[in-house]
Amino acid sequence: MKLADLLAMKTRGEKIAVLTCYDASFATLCENAGVDVLLVGDSLGMTLQGAKDTLGVTLAEMAYHTRMVVAGAKQCYIVADLPYGSDATPERALASARALVDAGAHMVKLEGNKADAVRLLVENGIPVCAHLGFTPQSVHELGGYKVQGRDAAGARKIFDDAVALEQAGAAMLVLEMIPATLAARISHEIGMITIGIGAGPSCNGQVLVLHDMLGIYPGKSPRFARNFMAGADSIQTAIANYVRAVKSGAFPTAAHSF
Repeated sequence: MKLADLLAMKTRGEKIAVLTCYDASFATLCENAGVDVLLVGDSLGMTLQGAKDTLGVTLAEMAYHTRMVVAGAKQCYIVADLPYGSDATPERALASARALVDAGAHMVKLEGNKADAVRLLVENGIPVCAHLGFTPQSVHELGGYKVQGRDAAGARKIFDDAVALEQAGAAMLVLEMIPATLAARISHEIGMITIGIGAGPSCNGQVLVLHDMLGIYPGKSPRFARNFMAGADSIQTAIANYVRAVKSGAFPTAAHSF
């Protein structure tokens, strides 16, 4: 899978199935089940390390888990998160992104409107996925896990940030916990591939945290998640069911949206 393939899927209206992944075994399972994109997320701080947020994850840990995912998946497109603080300046973002690309990532993801960093990365040949709406690395600034863009001013800022990030060269955009109508507008009016998580059904693709999708994360399940292990006879079947639901438009529904 290449970025050009994902852009072609957007053009055709074919939904893109994305899951977080942190190791070789699950990477192989996901690839065999038809997942298009694997996100090596800093969510590993919560799902694997048991932390209350993602802020303590280090760049070295992200590179380590990226190498493991790359070892297990030969066809999936692999995106890796720049962890908290590793993109504090454009120059630091470039050095951090290079570490993740050296570990095998095809693209790096950063949170917020860091257009200058995006521009520098793209100028140096590193594809970028942006992330707007609820951004977990800003959880304390945002006052907790809250839906973003509900009012006119908030929605306008998210839309304007999306335009700025596209102009800076970002090719993909994760939209997290925003109203479905706002996500639909962004998906229809910008050229970036949009990947939703709690952003309604109109995004070009969907992502869930693997552990939420399998119903094995001990914390509170978010509204936008669905346990695909329910009724499945194996993890492989659950992942395949997730892919099928995303591709067919059966997931997410209004119940998973804001």
